[in-house]
Amino acid sequence: MSQGKLFLIPTYLSTNNDASFVSPMVIDVLKNTKHYFVENVRTARRFISSLKAGITIEDLEFHVLDKKSNWDQMYPLFEPARKGDDMAVISEAGVPCLADPGNLAVSFAHQTGIQVVPMPGTSSIQMALIASGFNGQQFTFHGYLPIDKSPRQKKIKELERLSQSGYTQLFMETPYRNHQLIADILKTCRADTLLSISADISGSNEKILTQPISKWQKTDIQIHKIPAIFSFGQFP
Repeated sequence: MSQGKLFLIPTYLSTNNDASFVSPMVIDVLKNTKHYFVENVRTARRFISSLKAGITIEDLEFHVLDKKSNWDQMYPLFEPARKGDDMAVISEAGVPCLADPGNLAVSFAHQTGIQVVPMPGTSSIQMALIASGFNGQQFTFHGYLPIDKSPRQKKIKELERLSQSGYTQLFMETPYRNHQLIADILKTCRADTLLSISADISGSNEKILTQPISKWQKTDIQIHKIPAIFSFGQFP
């Protein structure tokens, strides 16, 4: 018997998105998949229901995959794939495995001979990069910065310095701490350093702006609790 595949399913980037933001290929996979790895079961169920694709949610099996998950848990959870059923990883937002714990399932699949199939979709990191005006060929995504103020400011200075080499430096913050991060950036960085902020990408409150710190200090940007990607870089 051939093994099932592990599909990587992209989801909405904004709460304002709907089924029109999802590829028909993705919906076809979801119609034929009953076993899922998800970070949050409630969010995943809501996403699948919103597609209105005739999928009976009660027939689906969800396994939580988060930062507490470990390798030993994977073997029994992949039993359906070993028996020939397809499985899937659903991200909280955007594509799985970017700022997302889905890579644990993907690495297990690779090491046990299960085919991994990424599905077409968008990533907020990718969207923020191409909208920034910065170098899209040489860049680094750093994920979340330190929570404590002093280490965070130190990291901001490091990323500012690295951006002077021409490599774009991308990072993010938990949405309810966006304004604290912005305050630290404005306090820490040089006036001529370029900062790009992309918030609520593809949503009704989308805000994407790249400008020097000196202009950001005069800009009132309200993105509290709104998902955002930040980056330092240089214009060509």
